[in-house]
Amino acid sequence: MSSPDGFDRLRFDAAGLIPAVIQQFDTREVLMVGWMDAEAVRRTAATGRTTFWSRSRQEYWVKGETSGHHQHVQQVLVDCDADTLLVLVDQVGPACHTGTHSCFEHGEIKVTA
Repeated sequence: MSSPDGFDRLRFDAAGLIPAVIQQFDTREVLMVGWMDAEAVRRTAATGRTTFWSRSRQEYWVKGETSGHHQHVQQVLVDCDADTLLVLVDQVGPACHTGTHSCFEHGEIKVTA
């Protein structure tokens, strides 16, 4: 039987992480991608603020903690394989550390097919 919070369904990678695609809840614009471990998922669900695991710094970080550009979580969806999260947020300020609204405003790979 599944737990009511759904955590037992999640399939983390060998490093204990799961990718989290962050999307603006009303426009559906993809803002960024981060990594979460089980504790980061729990913190996100408990606080309503996106919490990630920094692979480079090896520590937790809450989006907006230093920048003030918070993400207020509206909903967390689990994909069909339970190995990716879609986190719908209300973004305050830029989502990208470069100052752009989305991390996906920095270039494009041309598709010729």
